[in-house]
Amino acid sequence: MNNYGLDIWSNNNFIVEDGQLKLNYKSMPSLLQIIEEIRSNDVRGPILLRFPHLIKRQIKSLYSYFDKAMNENSYKGKFNAVFPLKVNQFPHAVEAITSQGAQFNYGLEAGSKAELILAMSKTPIGANITVNGFKDKEMITLGFIAAQSGHNITITIEGLGELETIIEVAKECNLKVPHIGIRVRLHSAGSGIWAKSGGMDAKFGLTSTEIIEAIKLLREDNLLQHLSMIHFHIGSQMSDIAPLKRALREAGNIYAELKKMGAEALDSINIGGGLAVEYNQHTHSKSRNYSVEEFSSSVVFLLKEIMDAKKVQHPNIFTESGRFIVASHAVLITPVLELFTQDYQEKLINFKEVNPPLINELIDLNKLLNNKNCIEYLHDALDHMESILTLFDLGYIDLQDRSNAEILVHNIIKKALYLTSSNPTNELEELQVRLQERYLINASIFQSLPDYWGLNQHFPIMPLHNLNSVPLRAASLWDITCDSDGEIGFNPEKPLYLHDVNLDEEEYYLGFFNVGAYQETLGMNHNLFTHPSEYTIHVNDSGYEITNEVESKNILDILESIGYEKNEILNKLKTDLSSSEFITEKEKDDTLAKLQIFLKQNGYLRTTY
Repeated sequence: MNNYGLDIWSNNNFIVEDGQLKLNYKSMPSLLQIIEEIRSNDVRGPILLRFPHLIKRQIKSLYSYFDKAMNENSYKGKFNAVFPLKVNQFPHAVEAITSQGAQFNYGLEAGSKAELILAMSKTPIGANITVNGFKDKEMITLGFIAAQSGHNITITIEGLGELETIIEVAKECNLKVPHIGIRVRLHSAGSGIWAKSGGMDAKFGLTSTEIIEAIKLLREDNLLQHLSMIHFHIGSQMSDIAPLKRALREAGNIYAELKKMGAEALDSINIGGGLAVEYNQHTHSKSRNYSVEEFSSSVVFLLKEIMDAKKVQHPNIFTESGRFIVASHAVLITPVLELFTQDYQEKLINFKEVNPPLINELIDLNKLLNNKNCIEYLHDALDHMESILTLFDLGYIDLQDRSNAEILVHNIIKKALYLTSSNPTNELEELQVRLQERYLINASIFQSLPDYWGLNQHFPIMPLHNLNSVPLRAASLWDITCDSDGEIGFNPEKPLYLHDVNLDEEEYYLGFFNVGAYQETLGMNHNLFTHPSEYTIHVNDSGYEITNEVESKNILDILESIGYEKNEILNKLKTDLSSSEFITEKEKDDTLAKLQIFLKQNGYLRTTY
């Protein structure tokens, strides 16, 4: 049995039982069972499943580890967390985040006007809202309106110009002034792909000189009592904890210095996001070198050490780790439509009454292959194949002979792989890589896994079933777009092996995991493939409930979403069909009915039933 690195990336959220992948929670339903129930209602194409209990587990874990660290270190500040809406703004994701985080007073972070409106409408009164990113006067005024409405909101200034606008709005209106935060530009940088988020060349933050000027401006306009937070962010998906420790020392000392400069209301440090998620399935290529416990313990210990040395009250700690909260809650599931070596099935062999001698020898090798002779017979088969190709080039055998030989040799190789699966040789492993199987999946990588296409971000991939048999096919995955970049190629450093299945007799489903962060918001309508149909799955002690169905857009709605007039398109299609001289009126009616059915379906393929 191959567990596809479940012990590395799944955080014990999934287990393999009876050859199927199951949720490790309450009634423990299998993902195959859930998908088959959904598809029984004629749903086709990729399907996105949301599991709210996995969001709650992550929120609870984050709060628990920080509470534990604070207790162990006698830390006097409090822990708070907010979810950055940029990570996933989709309605049922946000609904799950706010509902599952309610008992923890979990808040939201906004980085645009639309996100701020969303945060104001979805954050419970009393939970924190933080506002980051560049802002104009309107966006800052929205922050004042949020404060006036009773929200516990902090506007983080990214430059002195924003602070001047805050001062201007405060003078012009009678609204309650929100809390003010300062993003500090640290010398310390992060690690990993997104390390450029930190360091002196980072996009956001105030330098030391600008911070001093900000304190001066706040004091002059009697707003210093509203400065409650300093904020830093050294990068998403931090692979190493050492840069965070350096950043904490720098930010902690800045905080302590500001307190000594008279910023008496300053009581919080926001360490931003960056808590990494494990995406890799192979031990040698893990995404992070630390645990959540080490992360929380390091933050609390270092800040306490600095504040005690400076004789400053311990600050409240804020985090904005969105990827950690939602990545695991969403699973993309897609059927395999085609295996491109299906042409090598033995039923396609068409022998002649009299076959060339080498073909007869291949027939015998295929019949007599066993554990003892498989390596020897495999070598013979490969040699025969080379000879047959030479004979074909010279015109001594025809295309049917060549086809028969290819099928026989392919099957000999497959049998040899199975016979030696418990003790593979280097030669057979190389053959596996050479004889890759191409699995055509009913999905768009550009739409559903944009970080793979854009950043070469690996995502855990595994079948939902057949997990009690050994997967031996080195797998490349092709999506259904017409773009050659729509492929997850086989990587010998991070190999994916899948099963050899007969799609004429059974369906084969693949799951793509940890796709709940960024993939939905960044997905593009390449080839006009739109968002998969999505469902929320609530697991209970006796089974599960499927809720919040959001069907993938139909073809006309897809076209309308990018600016076309769907009625105009439909009328043109009807007119062209009606004016056709090549079919009868009944045939026109039947064809029109068929066309309208097609237009009401999503754009994904419907070749599986």
